Amino acid sequence: MIGNKIRIIRESKHMTQDELGNLTGYKQSQISKIESGSREVKSRELGKFAAALGVKITELLEEQAS
Repeated sequence: MIGNKIRIIRESKHMTQDELGNLTGYKQSQISKIESGSREVKSRELGKFAAALGVKITELLEEQAS
């Protein structure tokens, strides 16, 4: 799930949801919904999240190892 991947990367960079929201133009509540999976990330939004987190879009799309 992309939202979970966003959360993992965000936390690894010691970034708050509010900080990520400021970088992407989303409210903290929207970031929370994305990370919890209650809001989907649209394909056109992936670039914003990748840039804000300093990763490639493909990293957001990669499946996590079980």
